[in-house]
Amino acid sequence: MSRLAAGVVLVTAVEPPLGEDVGMTATAFMSVSLDPPLVMVSLRNGSRMDDLLDEQPLWGVSVLAESQRHVAGRFAMKGRISDRLLFADIPYTRGEESGAPLVGGALATLECRTEQRVVAGDHTLVIGRVLGADFPSPQGEPLLYFRGKYRHLS
Repeated sequence: MSRLAAGVVLVTAVEPPLGEDVGMTATAFMSVSLDPPLVMVSLRNGSRMDDLLDEQPLWGVSVLAESQRHVAGRFAMKGRISDRLLFADIPYTRGEESGAPLVGGALATLECRTEQRVVAGDHTLVIGRVLGADFPSPQGEPLLYFRGKYRHLS
């Protein structure tokens, strides 16, 4: 599957009860339906984001631009420092519907509410209804992931 190019997104949510922002880089993200508007992200079973979205139904997605490779790399690190520190110098707004951080300069941002969770092997497919969408930087180029590396078009 490393030969299938994929867009790169940052999935975010607010962890109750303390309100800590949590983020995770994902490449297994897709549109599922236009009516109703549904998207899906695949999460490793037992990951922090999987556990969080099992409890917190509201989450956000930022479709990263090629200039945001550093954001993708930061939130993909294993054994990383606290997520609070990871968000410290990244411009973001808070989603009106979800309260989740939405990265400034992203090609698009979505706010979602979980509709369904499907366990599929060692991952869980989280299907979310899109509650709102915005286009902070619609003219940018996408960040891609291909053969184990971040790439850009052309």
